[in-house]
Amino acid sequence: MDQVEQLFQHRLEPLGIRLTEKQLEQFNLYYSLLVEWNEKMNLTGITEREAVYEKHFYDSLTLANAITFDMHRSLVDIGSGAGFPSIPLAIVYPHLRITIVDSLAKRIRFLEEVVSRLQLTEVTCLHSRAEDAARSESHRDSYDIVTARAVARLAVLNEFCLPFVRTGGLFAAMKGTDITAELEEGRYSLMKLNGRLVDVKHLTLPAEGSDRHLIICEKKAPTPALYPRKAGIPLKTPLLKT
Repeated sequence: MDQVEQLFQHRLEPLGIRLTEKQLEQFNLYYSLLVEWNEKMNLTGITEREAVYEKHFYDSLTLANAITFDMHRSLVDIGSGAGFPSIPLAIVYPHLRITIVDSLAKRIRFLEEVVSRLQLTEVTCLHSRAEDAARSESHRDSYDIVTARAVARLAVLNEFCLPFVRTGGLFAAMKGTDITAELEEGRYSLMKLNGRLVDVKHLTLPAEGSDRHLIICEKKAPTPALYPRKAGIPLKTPLLKT
């Protein structure tokens, strides 16, 4: 175990996470694949190893501050990009059945390579718009947990994500600095989609010191038939109180 891995392991301990040798190897391979594919396509602006381990890997796993993953079985990650938070969660919690949804085919090809090389047997990659996938019986109102990291404002994210959550399940939005206006703006869509805000956690990245927020919402009832609206509409015309 090198210095970067030791620091990563140390930072994860307060989250109740202790990585095995196999898991450390999976993170190392994930990093190598990320850098390799990043030369061919734009996956991330962060490529320095210690920064990736903190700003992508550790940041993804801070969800353990808000959710007890051992108590859940299924998760869908909306707009996963280069696989955050879904791939780190799949490595640490291999019991989770994870579906990664992304609208860009080349990102899905990268993620399929990662899933194959890391032997993440419970992970499925789906090339689709969130609005289209949420209309499918196999995904609608189905998942214990839905995650989204740096995808869109909360008023839009609610419509992207809550239709996937089963009644009683959780939606976790991973956000950056000041979220006060976003929370207020998102209240209307949260109500329309039968969601309820249950927690907001403020975190700080250990080395860089930048702020992070975890917004946790619970699904109170099945998704109303009207939602999500057709692909592209939630982003162009968010559900806002008039």
